[in-house]
Amino acid sequence: MSIRFTAKARRGMVALTIAAGLAVGVAGCSGGGDDKKPETSASASRTGGSDPSTQEGESDEPMAELKGTSGLLLQITSATRDAGGFVTVNGNLKNDGSKRITVPPAVRGDETEILRHGMSLGGATLVDAASKKRYYVLRDTDGRPLTTTGFSSLQPGESLAVFAQFPAPPTSTTDVTFQLPTFASATIQISG
Repeated sequence: MSIRFTAKARRGMVALTIAAGLAVGVAGCSGGGDDKKPETSASASRTGGSDPSTQEGESDEPMAELKGTSGLLLQITSATRDAGGFVTVNGNLKNDGSKRITVPPAVRGDETEILRHGMSLGGATLVDAASKKRYYVLRDTDGRPLTTTGFSSLQPGESLAVFAQFPAPPTSTTDVTFQLPTFASATIQISG
């Protein structure tokens, strides 16, 4: 047998195998004429779904409100400890004023690594007063902060969902102080 004949035979067998697999897949997906729809899905409840305006794990009431310059308001809605060893803080950055506001560059902090990646909340910190430790925003392997990025200004009444991830304090620590340059500080409670 020649190499050319063997290669053609192999290609033919691969094509035949793929065609047979597709035919079995189509036959399996056809459903056999039973058009009943399931009454409920595993993720939906009978009393109604979740509120689409809030993120999962967040309540409608903010756990803290931090006032910034020129009418900026940061509403922290959740601080959740994850199994991976970090804390995710979620919230909304809102223009509570009557004019367009440029978010101050100071909120990104002053670390060279963070500055090179543009606008972010990279200057945020969590302070654990009991352990006398400060936790800075985590970074990925390229030095980008694990926080909301790429924003610059907010129109009057406009709100932007934001997040920041930090290393998790010890599990015994539940209350920490959230700090962001140009904003007031606030004590928040970590859940999870």
